[in-house]
Amino acid sequence: MTTTIRLTMAQALIRFLDQQYIEIDNREMKFIHGVMGIFGHGNVTGIGEALERAPGNLKFIQGKNEQGMAHAAMAFAKQNNRLGIFACTSSIGPGALNMVTAAATATVNRIPVLFLPGDIFSTRQPDPVLQQVENPSDYTISANDAFKPVSRFWDRIARPEQLMTSLLHAMRVLTDPADTGAVTLSLPQDVQCEAYDYPVSFFDKRVHYMDRRPMAESSRKRSVELIARKKNPIIIAGGGVHYSLAIEQLREFAEAFRIPVGETQAGKSALAWDHPLNMGAIGTTGTLAANRLAKDADLVICVGTRMSDFTTASKSLFQHPEVEFLQLNMNGLDAAKMSQVSVQADAKLALRQLTIDLQSMGYASGYDSDQLAHAKSDWVREADRLYSMEREDGLAQTRVLGEINAFLQPEDVIIGAAGSMPGDLHRLWRTTRPNTYHMEYGFSCMGYEVAGAFGVKLADPHREVYAMVGDGSYLMLHSELVTSLQEGRKITVLLLDNHGFQCIHNLQRENGSDGFGNEFRYFSPEQGGLSGSYMDFDFAANARSLGAKAYTAQTIEQLKQALEAARNEVTTTLIHVKVVPGTNSSGYESWWRVDVAEVSESAKVNEAYRNFQHKLEAVK
Repeated sequence: MTTTIRLTMAQALIRFLDQQYIEIDNREMKFIHGVMGIFGHGNVTGIGEALERAPGNLKFIQGKNEQGMAHAAMAFAKQNNRLGIFACTSSIGPGALNMVTAAATATVNRIPVLFLPGDIFSTRQPDPVLQQVENPSDYTISANDAFKPVSRFWDRIARPEQLMTSLLHAMRVLTDPADTGAVTLSLPQDVQCEAYDYPVSFFDKRVHYMDRRPMAESSRKRSVELIARKKNPIIIAGGGVHYSLAIEQLREFAEAFRIPVGETQAGKSALAWDHPLNMGAIGTTGTLAANRLAKDADLVICVGTRMSDFTTASKSLFQHPEVEFLQLNMNGLDAAKMSQVSVQADAKLALRQLTIDLQSMGYASGYDSDQLAHAKSDWVREADRLYSMEREDGLAQTRVLGEINAFLQPEDVIIGAAGSMPGDLHRLWRTTRPNTYHMEYGFSCMGYEVAGAFGVKLADPHREVYAMVGDGSYLMLHSELVTSLQEGRKITVLLLDNHGFQCIHNLQRENGSDGFGNEFRYFSPEQGGLSGSYMDFDFAANARSLGAKAYTAQTIEQLKQALEAARNEVTTTLIHVKVVPGTNSSGYESWWRVDVAEVSESAKVNEAYRNFQHKLEAVK
């Protein structure tokens, strides 16, 4: 009986990846669905040959920009609640470095993506090879070392047999519900092509069991005792609610004890927007209802959240003198943040266990129904006002979002990442079904939106998928629009054009600036700098030149017609919507700490610094 098989390292890698499965709650599914790649001299004759000749059941997708394709892979994994992934391969040098930003995005958001960048020769005989970065003090360093600080696991395969050990560690991290993120295996181009007699058993089907971690009895007791002595708790629902498939348990827990819920960007859509206990977004981009309840809460129950500065409003949000925090999280780093009681446990099991214990003692919060209903209805009226805002000089961004929200079907998915829209969408967007709100806001990476929409469409091919993108993000990266056309995966790009990086333009003016370097204006020789007229882009023509369908909307009626037409299209479509700069929503009893220059020639900046100091003192 043959016990070994002679394969190149790259062939062995592809064969192994094709045999990886994951199981949760007795449901088994394929874990690695394929490889996205752009070939170059660092991977075309290694991984490229393996994928061409023996891909197995792995699908190959040709990327157009390495960062873009890696964002698509991340979006695929996120939409699959981290239960299915794509790998990404590139050439050496700039091709590899293009993926570093995406690796950081995946790691910050706790999303598994496998990176397989080509690397320089292990033999060093053609040294220095094209695109090699030479470090005279450490000759072991290559461009791929840049992945180290943004990867949860990193390795360089210098010999073909090292692959066996490395892949086991890679799969450990990729399937870890607590410490997942980017995994980088750096693959020297010569080693990819070297053969080794691998054990046949190494390529057997492997099932990675995602066993749920219950609360320890001591943690369970401490948690119940803490909740039982609190009258005004609030729940913060984070992305972990989705990833642990704990949506029903969250609803049952909140309803059982009449506890209001605030949602993070990653947690949004865990509850339907019109659920009586869903107070909407929380934190810097939060609603008035959620932020006021958080301000007076004596207990904050954090479920699967990183507790970022946006969630906590830079730690200014929770102002009750006796406020305490209960952190339920699989990740030890996240569980330790701002908490008196830190619990490392699966959200689904933890919420179920706490519900049983608290019901047995007859616990209920101190809120009355009218208090919560009034808080919610007041915010609904404010959101309705923003959604119906009229202007004589053009379309308000919030009005455009309101029309889009009214048009989309409950199962449609929206994707966003950066600019002013994530704030508006977090506060205002109304979801009725889970996994229909897909926001990358851990890293807030401009350029994620179009690529992310393609990744979501791969994960959910039967849904309509909408990329919500500003003109700044679109200009930064939209190349995977072409990939969506190539693969026949229709997405709809909703491009809101406000003439620049208006989110940051607003921020700088709020802190004493006159506005500098953030709008898309022509250079003015008379006034100096970018102070001329707005640049006028025809983004619809740009999309059509790439093969997409496209429409332009400058009125509400044109927008409605374009949305209807786009829904009936069978291929990727872009709608270019011109909106008035500065017509996004603003903060609601929240703060985001952005320090101000301590000294300046500008009186406005000096005043802004004094205001900043007052706020800083207030939150200490």
